[in-house]
Amino acid sequence: MSAKNLEKTYSPQEFEKKVYENWMAKGYFHAVVNPEKTPYTIVLPPPNITGQLHMGHALDHTLQDILIRWKRMQGYEALWLPGTDHASIATEVKVVEKIQKEEGLSKQDVGREGFLQRAWAWKDEYGGKIVEQMQKLGNSCDWERERFTMDEGCSKAVTEVFIKLHEKGYIYRGNRLINWCPDCKTSLSDAEVEHEEKQGHFWHVKYPVKDSDEYIEIATTRPETMLGDTAVAVHPKDERYKHLIGKTLILPIVNREIPVIADDYVDQEFGTGAVKITPAHDPNDFEVGLRHNLQQITVMHDDATMNEQAGKYAGMDRYECRKALVKDLQDQGYLMATKEHQHNVGICYRCSTIVEPRLSDQWFVQMEELAKPAIEAVQSGAIKFVPERFSKTYLHWLENIRDWCISRQLWWGHRIPAYYCQDCGEITVAAKAPESCSKCSSHQFKQDEDVLDTWFSSALWPFSTLGWPENTEELKYFYPTDVLVTGYDIIFFWVVRMAFSGLEQMKKVPFKYVFVHGLVRDAQGRKMSKSLGNGIDPLDIIDQYGADALRMTLATGNSPGNDMRFYMERVEASRNFANKLWNATRFVLMNLEDVNFDRSQAMANLTLADQWILSRMNKVIKEITDNLDKFELGMAVQKVYDFTWSEYCDWYIELVKPRLYGEDIASKKTALYTLTLVLENILKLLHPFMPFITEEIWQHLPTTKEESIMVAPWPKTDTELDFTVQEQAMDLVMDAIRSIRNIRAEMNVIPSRKAKVILVASAESAYVSMEMGKNYFLTLAGASEVVLQKDKKDIPEDAVSAIVPGVEIFLPLDDLVDLEKEIDRLEKERAKLEGELKRVTGKLSNEGFLAKAPASLIDEEKGKQASYQQMMDKVLERLKAMKSKKK
Repeated sequence: MSAKNLEKTYSPQEFEKKVYENWMAKGYFHAVVNPEKTPYTIVLPPPNITGQLHMGHALDHTLQDILIRWKRMQGYEALWLPGTDHASIATEVKVVEKIQKEEGLSKQDVGREGFLQRAWAWKDEYGGKIVEQMQKLGNSCDWERERFTMDEGCSKAVTEVFIKLHEKGYIYRGNRLINWCPDCKTSLSDAEVEHEEKQGHFWHVKYPVKDSDEYIEIATTRPETMLGDTAVAVHPKDERYKHLIGKTLILPIVNREIPVIADDYVDQEFGTGAVKITPAHDPNDFEVGLRHNLQQITVMHDDATMNEQAGKYAGMDRYECRKALVKDLQDQGYLMATKEHQHNVGICYRCSTIVEPRLSDQWFVQMEELAKPAIEAVQSGAIKFVPERFSKTYLHWLENIRDWCISRQLWWGHRIPAYYCQDCGEITVAAKAPESCSKCSSHQFKQDEDVLDTWFSSALWPFSTLGWPENTEELKYFYPTDVLVTGYDIIFFWVVRMAFSGLEQMKKVPFKYVFVHGLVRDAQGRKMSKSLGNGIDPLDIIDQYGADALRMTLATGNSPGNDMRFYMERVEASRNFANKLWNATRFVLMNLEDVNFDRSQAMANLTLADQWILSRMNKVIKEITDNLDKFELGMAVQKVYDFTWSEYCDWYIELVKPRLYGEDIASKKTALYTLTLVLENILKLLHPFMPFITEEIWQHLPTTKEESIMVAPWPKTDTELDFTVQEQAMDLVMDAIRSIRNIRAEMNVIPSRKAKVILVASAESAYVSMEMGKNYFLTLAGASEVVLQKDKKDIPEDAVSAIVPGVEIFLPLDDLVDLEKEIDRLEKERAKLEGELKRVTGKLSNEGFLAKAPASLIDEEKGKQASYQQMMDKVLERLKAMKSKKK
């Protein structure tokens, strides 16, 4: 391309799509097994096929893309393996809603096969849309290796793991208490139950002792479950109840006899010290019931309506039953008190329905042995969390883990590979139905109706996507993966399960680092949600500002593990930065005539400004690389931003302009060599964060060697560019120029008015620095001439001064201002301030205002008064000096 072809206006909509298509066509994202290179692998946390990408996805994907692009440029064989998740519950809910809305039919009406056909159609439509959205963001994934959690290979891996764990005794079927969602009508694992603080009640109920006037008082938040009570437990050492242990109570309303039992589970300091035991409706009660061989009475259907065991309340909703039962307890004299109570309530993570603990036949993974290697992996450092504090979340979950309920009463998902003999009930776990029953020789089998928890297949993602259970070359080369990038909200959902699954099946950790990021919140710090209506669609941002601006915004200020607030002003700032880079490039291109630079010749002719920018570039390369190594992506991008905007654009370009427009050809060539060298390195450093604009500019720079910035090497420090002394000298010169600019701004000196600059540098090093940078004051500090001296001889008495380390700066007052005009301006300023002071003083003297106004408003007015008075003092002081000078 011609260097002159870079469009006048930065318009990302004009080139981002074209750039991405070119990357795809050239196959830059594709990774291969290459023994000559070190692999670097990230597996994308697969987004659900239930909708479009949200801002959390945009953050997650941006961070991963930054890492993978950086490593690719560093020379690694970098694989970012993409895919999508079938998301059992979420997708089934969406498909059911679609069938009801469009066809007026229920899930049962269309049948399992008909439903699955519609679910796969949903996947084809929405899974494809999500991929398009990821590509719009700039994801440099290896799309040739794209996977889906229910594709043939992943499904094979799921079946293989289920069978292997079952053979080892880690998977079993049992009748146990599980979390049940009455709305989704499926079991949930502990991780799928969220907890919310809700206002409730403690109902205090008395349970009479049989054939006695005594009673035991219990307190419950769920009185409807008392219909399934089979005991009341007390602590064995509780003196209040020792005499009642072994006695019989009469269960109110139901009139069933239940025993008083002693169990260490009871906290005698909490409540009344007596606890109703309902083994079929509470996880702790279930364990107590097993210890004491208590009956398990289920009093609810799967939709949380009361069943026949509830007697007169059968058919009622659980809350309707609660209301009726509490009234009956009160009417019959059993209700002793009702107290307000704030407590944690478990809700379904998908539909927010309050979960009901329920006794059910389900499939479980026995977790005790599987958890041990996963715990040791983090304790030994084989898996490292960034930041490290999140290892506590991981360990807490694993160290307190219960057996994992993996069966779901759904149709969409991996169907459980278990077959039931229709004649004798024998269960066979296998990839397909056996020819005959090993117990009764029957040929009649029926596969389990349930599917596996979505997270069962997601747990295998790091190795199932690479071809396991086959021992593929990709698996041997790319596994274990290097880093998992994820939010802290799914450490227990996903990270824990991948860890123990990888260690069990592969005997290796699935990833070396877990890089944890926070949530994207709105400008007020609130979580983005549909209910609040504060969600921001990343695609809308991309359409308006470009993908680079969104990515820059998400990376800037991001620190591992911490939430970030999303401000539209920051998106605009990111776009302004892109515009600044674009315009700086156009300036360089407009001045590029001969691109055949002689490095040795250019290095021999470097000016102080050249040495300064090259030395700064050298340091920034090292700092940014170190930041990326430590996953400090926010710090890294801030350094690229600051170096590009402040040092390269605002300072260096301005410093070299006289040379570009001057007659010294050698100096001009050296300036252009330095300009392009630094620009190329800026583009490389910025590429992982803003891939589109950096590629577009790269294609227009005639000095670049590689056909794409994606295959350009990551910058390395160069000792030849280490000009520490000159860098320090230039920093001092720039400090002096800033001070002069500040003086001129404070005095409202017009830019065209030139002033003599006297630099007094008593220290030899400062003198040398000023000597080296003397000419820069002429172009950047409005100097008419620059006088450098080692003492204060012949300094005008009325000169305005400033100080920087080792240097005193003097500017003759006559050079800076026209006395008549300055006095006139100051008089007008005084009149204006007198008016403001009169207004605010009058307000603060008004008794009515002081009596009615809030304290904050009064304080605000007092602040204004102090500020105006301070300004007035300065104006009067300046007027006095000006008038004195005039005399």
